[in-house]
Amino acid sequence: MPLYDYKCLKCGKESLLALTLKEHETGVATCPACGSKELEQLITSFIARTSSKS
Repeated sequence: MPLYDYKCLKCGKESLLALTLKEHETGVATCPACGSKELEQLITSFIARTSSKS
């Protein structure tokens, strides 16, 4: 399951949330600290592993 970084616009806490692609697209994420749905996704880097070697 992909991990997404969010910042709560209500309490200011940053959280790393594991969401399915459907959950991420529909915006059902909530802040684990205060329960708010007012979250802003943060831009972060990622690592992808593949089986082929280039």
